[in-house]
Amino acid sequence: MILRLAETSGLTMRLRLLRTPRLFAAILAVASASGPAPVASQPSGPAEDPEVQGQIRLFSAWLEGQIAYRGLPGVVVGVVSGDDLIWARGFGYADIAARRPMAPSTRFRMASHSKLFTATAIMQLREEGRLRLDDPVSDHLPWFRVRSAAADDPPITIEHLLTHSSGLPREAGPHWSDLDFPDEEDLVGLLPERQAAFSPDVRWKYSNLAYTVAGMVIEGVSGLSWAEYLQRDIFDPLGMSASSVDRDVPGLATGYGRRMPDGSREVVPFVDARGMAAATGLTSTVEDMARFVSAQFRTGARGGDRILGTASLREMHRVRMLESTWTRGQGIGFAVSRVDDRIYVGHGGGYPGHTTNTLIQLDDEVGVIVLTNTNDSNPAQIARELMSTVGHAVAEATRVEPQVVAWDPAWARFAGLYRSLWGDQQVVLLHERLVIMTPNASEIDDSVGLEPIGDGRFRMVAPTGGGAVGEIVRFVERDGEVVRLITGDSYADRVRE
Repeated sequence: MILRLAETSGLTMRLRLLRTPRLFAAILAVASASGPAPVASQPSGPAEDPEVQGQIRLFSAWLEGQIAYRGLPGVVVGVVSGDDLIWARGFGYADIAARRPMAPSTRFRMASHSKLFTATAIMQLREEGRLRLDDPVSDHLPWFRVRSAAADDPPITIEHLLTHSSGLPREAGPHWSDLDFPDEEDLVGLLPERQAAFSPDVRWKYSNLAYTVAGMVIEGVSGLSWAEYLQRDIFDPLGMSASSVDRDVPGLATGYGRRMPDGSREVVPFVDARGMAAATGLTSTVEDMARFVSAQFRTGARGGDRILGTASLREMHRVRMLESTWTRGQGIGFAVSRVDDRIYVGHGGGYPGHTTNTLIQLDDEVGVIVLTNTNDSNPAQIARELMSTVGHAVAEATRVEPQVVAWDPAWARFAGLYRSLWGDQQVVLLHERLVIMTPNASEIDDSVGLEPIGDGRFRMVAPTGGGAVGEIVRFVERDGEVVRLITGDSYADRVRE
């Protein structure tokens, strides 16, 4: 079936998540390209911030232009702050022929977002002591073996699977071409014949096959199917009631292929990922994905809507494998990137007729979600634009300024030269702050600062961690004179002129 794009329509809504420490709200409106102006509810929290509202209008105008000029069927976006989905809106159509508008409740094939849930499940089983990340996969799947890249390759471990460092082939067969995905029996039969492209730990190499195997580990350890495990241990605790695995559910957006030169798009049928569901079989909504994003910000031991303990989340979010170009990294499940000195985690997904992207800034507790029903929408770019406009404005509106100790002019007495066996350090007074520099360095560097914390003590702050960064700095005084600088456990004596 071939359809041409027609008009677009929009839908915005307000959603509260499970936990409610903040009283946020979002804009609620229904509009179409030719219909009446949107009707908005009375927003509160960051959604009512004038800058946030202005950035919503700016982003919406840009995205409406993308849909119009690029002929995209539809897009749903959401912005998360802490525990709340503060803004969500549908643009265009979930089904063009039926003129069904996109909405925050529209369901999408999330594709490789599935890997985040597989990684989360593995970390839950690890917290329960049922497996270790350094376990060889064959400890849990005795049948698992592949043709190694080198004769002396070590066993492929669970961590190798989750960090795309196993060296396994990307796929299990031609399923992205013929859309006929293998079932579990097929996979068990074909794996021994698959040739690893690289030895483990040699380089980052994305692999759907690796995450498929990780899903099998979950099933083997838990005694549940991957779908059953997700329902019990992730969906239900988070209230993700609209999420499912490989079911042609009501409310699913119709998928469309890429735009052809004549402007047409082919309607893509529902495709079952079968045995590869753990890599690409998830279905969800922007509302449910917002709940998963919020779970990344929570602290404390696992329980209720805290689906993982703090330590496990930190492990998932930090880089464990670098891309060979050093432009991005891989955590456990999460992709990790750095843009303008900010670290983002997230994932994308591509499935026949659906492409998606989620981008999370952990320090600001802000996340953006972009779900689309075509294969040439570039949701990663849309997510970056959403983060740089609405996401950034929300971060500014919700930023809590840290409590600081007021500057005491008397601290100027600490400025001076200090000497130790290892060299000289110069404490320099800038405008109401102290920094430490190396006076014989080839360049001026004022990046090592002394942050006052009270009682005449300071904390060393620096962009890198080679020194005593984060440790207490104090000055020793005798007979009214400063005689020593102590940084952490080391000291240097004051040099008097």
